[in-house]
Amino acid sequence: MKQLLRSTDITVIAFARALLQGEDIDCFEMDVNMSVLEGSIGILPRRLMVRAEDYDRALRTIRDNGIDVDG
Repeated sequence: MKQLLRSTDITVIAFARALLQGEDIDCFEMDVNMSVLEGSIGILPRRLMVRAEDYDRALRTIRDNGIDVDG
């Protein structure tokens, strides 16, 4: 699995997941429990992971929809 996106904004993560599901790209959200434990401070980012073979297509999908990706 490769990290596609890292963000403290849960709306960005939700939007990215919806886009990927629409393209039939499986994704997995990591660090959900850690960000819930820290409360509403919003300092711990969540990561969105995809399969290595889906990475390029997933990256193109979220960039084409205006989501900024580091790296």
